[in-house]
Amino acid sequence: MFFKKKPKTTIDPQQVTLVEHAQQRIAQKKRFNNHLLATLFLVFFAFVLNFAFEYKADFTPFNTHWSFALAALLGVFLLIHFIKVYVFYTFMGKAWETQQMEFLLEKQATMVEKIKRSMDKEAALKASAEWEREKQQKNITMIAAVAENNALGMDNKLIWHLSDDLKRFKNLTKGHHVIMGRKTFESMPKALPNRTNVVITRQAEYAAENAHVVNTLEAALALAQEDDRPFIIGGGEIYRQGLAFANCIELTRVHDDFEADTFFPEIDTAVWREVWRENHDKDEKHAHAFSFIRYEKIDV
Repeated sequence: MFFKKKPKTTIDPQQVTLVEHAQQRIAQKKRFNNHLLATLFLVFFAFVLNFAFEYKADFTPFNTHWSFALAALLGVFLLIHFIKVYVFYTFMGKAWETQQMEFLLEKQATMVEKIKRSMDKEAALKASAEWEREKQQKNITMIAAVAENNALGMDNKLIWHLSDDLKRFKNLTKGHHVIMGRKTFESMPKALPNRTNVVITRQAEYAAENAHVVNTLEAALALAQEDDRPFIIGGGEIYRQGLAFANCIELTRVHDDFEADTFFPEIDTAVWREVWRENHDKDEKHAHAFSFIRYEKIDV
């Protein structure tokens, strides 16, 4: 069985002094209270004895009975004690109180700053851990078929037809969110089945059947936050914005140049590295040679 070792604690000398002074002050007041009770008891007892043994019929307050003398003497001592305790404030004067208050405030400010730094550090570590966990759990992917000159399409249409590329697109995106611009959505006959379609447009009243409509890429990704691999599928402007968010690119590189009005952004090899490639020659089903390439963002 293991026992946790108690952390060592240190007490500041100023705090020790404060406690000692407080203890002295309490003891001082206790002594004064005891003095008061003793004085009252002795005066009462003296008067009882005085009246019991020395009572005279012609008694007046000016008779010099010993009980009055004793009461006066005890009263003087009590008054001196009272002045010492409550007037002169022997142990802890105002200057000392001010000094202690300033010290405690400074000490408190130091402790608060230390706690704040600790909390900031903890928050930073937590944020870093969440970011790492999010990176591991979510793979924001851009997927596109791109010519050698980065051409994507012409007049909002694909320039080529590659059946293997379409099959790969369907297999990869099935069951995931597919995020696209309005023009890309309108280029399709209907929303892609078995996927959650998300359309980005600035048009306030735009409605898309069987699709979610948002105004920004950030909003689209927020909508897909439960998806471990949302896909950005076009067009050119959405791809350009997506470079900042994506950490993976599934690219079909078509090995020809084409005239186009929409282009994929240039892939910066200082930011992206190729991690996988599969080459395909042209055949009876494919008019162009092409390669499936996977890029991953380089951690910096």
